[in-house]
Parts: sequence; structure tokens; C-alpha cells
Amino acid sequence: MLAMSGPTAGPVDLGRARLAIAAAFGTQGLVFISLTTRLPRIQDRWDLGELALSGVLLMMVLLAGAGSLLAERLAPRLDSAVVLRVGLLVVAASVAVVVLAPAKGVFVVALAAYGVGLGLVDATGNMQAVALEHRLGRVVLPSCHGAWTLGGVIGAVLTLASTDVPWSAIAVLALLPLAATVAPYLPRDHGEAATSTDTDVPWRAIVMVGLALVVFYTVDTAAATWGPVYLDDVFAAPEELVALATLPYLLASGLVRLAGDRLTEQVGAVRLLRVGAAVALVALVVVVASPTWQVAVLGFTLLGCGVAVVAPLSFSAAAALAGRNADPATRQARVDAVVARFNQFNYAGALLGAVMTGAVGAGSLRVGFAVPLVLVIALFWLAKAFAPADDHAPADA
Repeated sequence: MLAMSGPTAGPVDLGRARLAIAAAFGTQGLVFISLTTRLPRIQDRWDLGELALSGVLLMMVLLAGAGSLLAERLAPRLDSAVVLRVGLLVVAASVAVVVLAPAKGVFVVALAAYGVGLGLVDATGNMQAVALEHRLGRVVLPSCHGAWTLGGVIGAVLTLASTDVPWSAIAVLALLPLAATVAPYLPRDHGEAATSTDTDVPWRAIVMVGLALVVFYTVDTAAATWGPVYLDDVFAAPEELVALATLPYLLASGLVRLAGDRLTEQVGAVRLLRVGAAVALVALVVVVASPTWQVAVLGFTLLGCGVAVVAPLSFSAAAALAGRNADPATRQARVDAVVARFNQFNYAGALLGAVMTGAVGAGSLRVGFAVPLVLVIALFWLAKAFAPADDHAPADA
């Protein structure tokens, strides 16, 4: 079990905090997927060509990375709960403006602000989940990430169900992150943190875990971005059914993540990742070699089962490495800063998955999906870097 930290600053209801953190993850997933699944409508509204749309999306991803770096800089001085609330406020305000923007310039600025808020919430949400793991003394990151995935599923379903809703009504999404700002997140359980967080941080070991996170997001983005296109281009699947490349993948991933806390405790992170890598490898072979779109959908669903726990266990292992041999006064700031910097692997993998799969698969997306197929093999080797997660070493945020 995780070793517990020193005395907490006042009584904290960890059950309520767990629900709050799950709500933050779920809200982030719901809002993000709600926006990305409406990209065709956004593209039409602002008359954006493919190149222009790619440009604004790249801007958003890069600014999400900047938001995560900002969270890292704030970690030594501010409670992650405070920064999470600020991030949620930024997301709420920017989503409202993205929807209601009167001009293209205002839309672009609002989307840029959303990118920063996205990075802030991504980083601090994981800081909060890491802190919760430490205080509960057991694994909870997979189920927190499962809340994000299921929030995304709800977002996708809402998009399908609201195709005839006036565009301005979509601004109601901003109420969700606004409401989430008042949730009872975890306060720090020690006094003021030290300002230096780099001392003795084992970055080499953390980078190894980070490479696994890059592999996951490369695979995940390839499935989410190119899966529907794959069904359409390769199999000429019915247009109303191409979303089946994504929705079953998300559902399978969400369900495995919700079960991931117990699975990790029973099987261990290293073994669970290797089993998942084997499942993912078989799944991608099925996707690449599928004779029909129905078989390809089965492959994408199996892929969701295989790679689901890579991301949450990556954050857990990185935090465990960062928190080792740290005194209570500096542990929280160190782990917060490491989690925020570690989050950059998320965006690197997302860019690789979107760009490499499309570039390599320019002639045929069957060849394009060979990219994640090859990369997922690396998880068998990288899994050994997750041993700290099996040790349940102390970590805090």
C-alpha cells in the first residue's frame, strides 16, 4: 500500500474529494469531446479550410502545453486545487466565447484561451488524483481517467442528439466547468512548499515512463482522429456509422479504466501493461488486416481495452518516482511540478498520432495504422519502468 504522508491540514472528506476530482476529469472530457465532435460545424460557421482548421487546432494543442508548463511554474507556490479552479474558470469563459464569438478573430483568441485552460486543468487534475492516491493509500488514477473517458462518451452522445439545436445554445456547456470550480478538491496536507523542485528528481527514469505515455497518446489520437476516416475511405462504411470507430473504443476504454484501480492492485502495473500491450497489438493487427468495416470496429473496441490504463498508470509511476526520498516540506511541490512537466508527453503523443498516421497513410490508411501497431510493441519493454507503481511508493501533490 501507499505510505501515508504526515498530518493533514484539518479534516478532509476523501470520499467527497474523490467525487470532486472525478467530476473535474469528467467535465474536462465532456467539454473537450463536445467541441471536437462539433468541428465540422465550427468549420462551416467560420468558413475554415482544412489548412486553417489544422492551424487553429495546432495552436490549441501548443497552448495547452503552455498551460501545463504554467501549472508547473505555479506548483511550488500555489495549491493545485487553486490552480485547478482557475483553469476551470478559464475553460468556462473561453468555451462560452468560442460559441458566441461575433467575429473570427474573437473565436481564435477564445480558442487560444481554451487551450491554456485545457493544459491547466489536465495538469492540476492529475496532481489532485496523485494526491488522492497518496492519502487513500491505494490506486485511483485509472478510475479518474475513466471519468474523463465516460465524460467524453456523454459529450459525443450529446453532439449526436443536438444536431438541430441552435448554435448559441451550445454555450450552456460553459456552465459545467463553472459549476466544477466549487467542488471540494484536496488541499495540500503540509505547510508552504519549498521553491526548488528539481533537486534529486530522477528524470531519466521518469522519461522512460513518459515514452510509454507518448506511445499511448499516439495510439489514442490515431484511433480517435483517423478511425472514422479509415472506415469511410477504406471500406466506404455508411456515413452515419463511421463514428462507430470512436464510440465503442471510448466505451471500452472507459470501462477498463473504471475497473483499472482493482486490476492494478491485483495484477500489478508492469504485468497489466504487458497484457494490455498484447491485447492492443492483436487489436491493431485486426484493424490493419480487417476485411470489413464491422471487423475493423471490433479491432478498435479491443484496442480501447488494451491501452486504457497506460495513461493513468504513467502519471502514477512518474509521481511515485518524483516523491521518493523527499521530505514532506518539498515532496508536494516536487511532485506537482513533475506531474505538470510530465503532462507534456500527452501533447507530444497527440501530435504524433494525428500527424504520423495521416502522413504515412496518405496512400492507404491501412499503412497509416501500421505506425501505432509498431509503436505499441515498445510497451512490452517500457513496462518495466512502471515498477514504482507496483511498489506503491509515496507520492503527493
